[in-house]
Amino acid sequence: MGKWVDGTGTLTAPHALAVPLEIAASHRARRRGLLGRDGVTGALLIVRTNSVHTFGMRFPIDVAYLDRSFTVLSVVTMPPGRLGMLRPRGRHVLEAEAGAMTGWGLRRGARVRVEPDAH
Repeated sequence: MGKWVDGTGTLTAPHALAVPLEIAASHRARRRGLLGRDGVTGALLIVRTNSVHTFGMRFPIDVAYLDRSFTVLSVVTMPPGRLGMLRPRGRHVLEAEAGAMTGWGLRRGARVRVEPDAH
């Protein structure tokens, strides 16, 4: 994938054909993430990161750590107020409301596709 920019797109997962996606590419958007929200429709892709936290979050989230080819390295559910483990091979992180990723078929070894919307 070329240069990442903040925006929207679509996530395709093993059991989900079109999940609405927000893309956080800028330092500001990556830092803000899902903080201050009461929920998320679809998922948030945070690019160029291999660790997240849920300090200041209002709801539990599923977190999928992805490698550079968008293969899932691991999926964890994190309640508010936690610090996620560093994933050395991780390049991107997907975040969604707790329980969503199970329905999408995301687990270790699954592959996702990200289609950014045209700007």
